[in-house]
Amino acid sequence: MYFRPVAAALVLPALIAGCASLTESTQQNVLVQTVLDHREIAGVGCVLYNDVGKWFVTTPARITLRKSAGALRIDCQKEGTGWAYEKVDSKVDGNLWGNLALTAGVGYFIDKNTGAGYDYPATLTVVMHADAQRDGLPPPAPGVTLY
Repeated sequence: MYFRPVAAALVLPALIAGCASLTESTQQNVLVQTVLDHREIAGVGCVLYNDVGKWFVTTPARITLRKSAGALRIDCQKEGTGWAYEKVDSKVDGNLWGNLALTAGVGYFIDKNTGAGYDYPATLTVVMHADAQRDGLPPPAPGVTLY
């Protein structure tokens, strides 16, 4: 009988330690910058959005956004200069895998839903396309990944 309370006291902290929702924030600070022809372009208006929010920024700037397991879409435009539509996938961080092992998968689903176990790159460099490259055609639909 004495063994169960002691075992629970030792195992419970290990289970909680693996939970990214408890040890990490659901927010992330990122730097957004735009480049055209290998040069940084300032004053570009961008909209960043994922399945949990939408953020507006004029580059270059730091912005705090909410993390998600889903992709981050970036739509930018500067009149007379250029445009860009990009998609950035989130990456699983190390705490999520520890959470999967230590909580038998329960914490994994919590972290996936809150975004706490995922990160976007700390610097988002958006490659702009010159307005002249459009040849009179409209840009692709928002959120389309260009390579």
